[in-house]
Amino acid sequence: MTDSGLGAGFGPDTSGEIDSSVAHVARVYDYLLGGTANFEVDRDAAEHAYAAWPGGLDGVRADVRAHRALLGRVVRYLTAEAGIRQFLDIGTGIPKENNTHEVAQRIAPEARIVYVDNDPSVLAHAHQLLLSTPEGTTAYIRGDLRDPAAILARAADTLDFGRPVAVMLFGVLHFLAGSDQPAAILAQLMDGVTPGSYLALTHLARDVHSDALSATFGRLNQQLSESVVLRTRDEVAEFMAGLELVEPGVVQMTDWRPEPAPGGGQPQSSPMWCAVGRKPGNIAG
Repeated sequence: MTDSGLGAGFGPDTSGEIDSSVAHVARVYDYLLGGTANFEVDRDAAEHAYAAWPGGLDGVRADVRAHRALLGRVVRYLTAEAGIRQFLDIGTGIPKENNTHEVAQRIAPEARIVYVDNDPSVLAHAHQLLLSTPEGTTAYIRGDLRDPAAILARAADTLDFGRPVAVMLFGVLHFLAGSDQPAAILAQLMDGVTPGSYLALTHLARDVHSDALSATFGRLNQQLSESVVLRTRDEVAEFMAGLELVEPGVVQMTDWRPEPAPGGGQPQSSPMWCAVGRKPGNIAG
């Protein structure tokens, strides 16, 4: 899962070396989640930029935790209700608790998961993603979302693309500019999976707390090795074209099949869109 505030790390760095002089999104996210795999430059970037976030640093930390909880809900839905047993998690980020394989394999120990990222900071911790159940499999490959063909080719060493796969893009797509042709990248990914497969994505919103988010990412984009592009709900919905949307459709992340809140409180509006869609057609046998 990746982003400059609500995701993991999926930047353009392909050097293989960890650069501690420039803030990296995976490490900023790790800091916001209370991790230790970050440097002073990452902490400084977060504290400077997120002063403009609704609720400040505490507010963004709450949203980051909500994003992490959403991942668990989506994976549980895909595993327990949709019957998915294979996951391609692109833009994985530095491992934390309740990673995709942990959630899926609690329900289906035979589940197979391939993680993809190209941030050296993530690679340094990738061994934590390879602790599979005996019945299942996990793998980590280094890849860039801008080259979906290479990702699919390498993932095929672990996943059976003749059977349904859930493609997970949590907090990744907002790192792609329009010139990267994100819709075409998604189409290529979904062309590579069989009918009955799913796409699950989250994307930072341009039309929720718009002034605060514009200020936040105006600051953060100047300090990070990656840049974020905010998009509206309608723009995010276009990414799901051709898929059968799972209810409740394209919604703020806290509204996607929420679990009862402690004390019965209502979730706050969230500057992140979420959608899950199924590739139509009969499931391969």
